Amino acid sequence: MNKSYLFSLLSILLFSLGNAQNYKKPLVSAIKETDLRKDMYELAADQFWGREAGTLDELKVSMWLADKAKEAGMKPAGDNGTFFQFFDMYRHQVIPQSNLKIGNNNLKLWKDFLVAEPVNAAIDAEIVYAGNAEPEELSKLNIKGKVLAVNASDKNIDKEMTLFVRRYPGFVRTKYYNKALELGAKAMIFITDDISEKSWVEVLPQMTRGTYGVEGLREKVTDNIPVLWIKRENAGWVKNNPKMALNLITETYKYPSVNIIGKIEGTDPALKEEYVLLSGHQDHDGIRHPVKNDTIYNGADDNASTCVAMLAMARAYKKQPGKRSILFVFHGAEERGLLGSRWHAAHPVVPKEKIVAVLNGDMIGRNDNNEAALLGGNAPHKNSEELVKMAEDANNESTKFKYLKDWDSPNHAEYFYFRSDHLPYAKIGIPAIFFTSVLHDQYHTPQDESENINYKKLYKMTEWMYRTSWKVANEAERPKVISNFTLER
Repeated sequence: MNKSYLFSLLSILLFSLGNAQNYKKPLVSAIKETDLRKDMYELAADQFWGREAGTLDELKVSMWLADKAKEAGMKPAGDNGTFFQFFDMYRHQVIPQSNLKIGNNNLKLWKDFLVAEPVNAAIDAEIVYAGNAEPEELSKLNIKGKVLAVNASDKNIDKEMTLFVRRYPGFVRTKYYNKALELGAKAMIFITDDISEKSWVEVLPQMTRGTYGVEGLREKVTDNIPVLWIKRENAGWVKNNPKMALNLITETYKYPSVNIIGKIEGTDPALKEEYVLLSGHQDHDGIRHPVKNDTIYNGADDNASTCVAMLAMARAYKKQPGKRSILFVFHGAEERGLLGSRWHAAHPVVPKEKIVAVLNGDMIGRNDNNEAALLGGNAPHKNSEELVKMAEDANNESTKFKYLKDWDSPNHAEYFYFRSDHLPYAKIGIPAIFFTSVLHDQYHTPQDESENINYKKLYKMTEWMYRTSWKVANEAERPKVISNFTLER
């Protein structure tokens, strides 16, 4: 073997090794803050009227996303060669023909009383007014077969929750409901206190909308006992234990929502059959009650932020694919109860066993540039040691966020781990983590606008997700699920 041949062979080997080394580096330079900003101002604009699930506005933004996905280099991975995976949302709604009479007073639905949950009920029973009784005191009363009326109270309710006023009626219901059910109450009436007086205007739209479900979750109306609210100025209606005649009629109907799904194929002949799933949600809250003279809930941070990050990551993967394929899922109807992710987890567009990990983002564009949370990074929410290590290594390499670990604690008031689209995947045994820059005071208000995004932070969060996904896409071994993984809720 002559020297020139050896030299040529060595040159080829060194060139191949050099290429392999370069190949292993994520192409961070392909992610542009200008792209994130441009896409954000389009996606979270008033033209889509808040992107509420199950509306024409959601379908319009879905078309926009499908076009952008194609431009970014994705191939369609939805149904029938399209970017779309449609699913049916079930909606349960109390109809106007429902009526309530207390004593001699005929009350008007949504004006004189609110219905906290749509159920079907025909009740003719005596009201027992319990005043300021706490749940443990109800056992002293005979409420079996009767209607319990009680003054709302914030005693023993955690007041640290974001949007506390809006969520307060739900907390009050939770506080009393099981005890009332255990004692045989036929229905409950809550009389407003100071906090629920303030919440009335905020909860009215969501109560009139009703509740939502998807196949396997809230498909049908519950058989819960009715929970009603009246204002304290009308407390006299219930104080002398009059009869109540209630006829609640709930109708169920279904209409479409949609997941937008694209893919970029990997380069390895074997590993390209496996998928790293990048996840976000495209919907928000539509048109609601005004806050600071604005009624369009555009959801820039929640969650246009992750959608534009996914488009940016797609551009990087188009220029430099990984060994494994990347599946981009823009979930629909997250705000209605994780409906899109529940549907796709139950009906994945690729075999479930081929999804090696889910990297979900939700609200990644606000707050301190140097802080972020990795939910699913700590027990009991951690379901993969290897996946969490990849995310931590990616962070150590560049972004160097300080972790807000308390947000991943089972004792955190927000239970935030349970409120985004990684959850259905984690529950079916797929390694899953959740990247977030956590909540802020414009969360779920019309002020969550494009101009209020911290674009430096959004870029850093995008880079962290991308670097993590690159590791998952290129490691020879896929991350494993911790055996006997269970969640506390």
